[in-house]
Amino acid sequence: MIRGRGARRRLSRLTGSRASRQVRLAAVVARPRTTLAMAGVATLAAGVAGAFGGGVAAALVLGYALLALRALRRAVTDRGLADGRDAALDRIGGLAADLRAGVTTSTAVEAVRAALQAGKADPAVRRALALLSVAYEVSEQLGSPLADLLDRVEHDLRAVERARLAVAAQTTGARSSAVLLALLPVAGVGLGYAMGARPVYTLLHTPSGAVCALAALALQYGGLSWTGRLCRSAVERAS
Repeated sequence: MIRGRGARRRLSRLTGSRASRQVRLAAVVARPRTTLAMAGVATLAAGVAGAFGGGVAAALVLGYALLALRALRRAVTDRGLADGRDAALDRIGGLAADLRAGVTTSTAVEAVRAALQAGKADPAVRRALALLSVAYEVSEQLGSPLADLLDRVEHDLRAVERARLAVAAQTTGARSSAVLLALLPVAGVGLGYAMGARPVYTLLHTPSGAVCALAALALQYGGLSWTGRLCRSAVERAS
């Protein structure tokens, strides 16, 4: 039994270490300096495209580059938040095991609180911190075993996280469909070449083609943003 508790504590530390790295990576991506660097790369790519294809090509490359960088930033941030939630749950479970093993209550609780502060940007981690504080106060005032209270807290938080993951999985189809629809214009350009037309020249060097290309970029950006907002809202409501 002691060996099992020790293994659980080691697993909690390893998971927390990985989550901390993910949270730090997400923080680096969210920094204004990183954002400026990404925007600089997108602007450079647009400048190269403009030199070879003109102003419309520059606008399209800049728009799609910013869209891709925004998606990358969102993915890294979401991954860091997810790992932070997993680490919070593991730390609460590990705290219950440590308390049963005889670790001093106040010291162990403060250590876990300090560890969870790194991910408090996530509402789920803030909820875990709040429930940990409530459990500690109830234990101090009523004399209830804190380890048992933490088991219940962990069980409730994991149930919420399972619901969150289930809704996220259900929204995957909507996200995939939106991305597929955004890529359809590429297939249209390829089909145009297969039919012997010159779609790229039309899109980049004629007024009507430029209007169509820029309108497509705006619609794709709006559609992907709207779909992403709807999916995130559904996941947040589930949690």
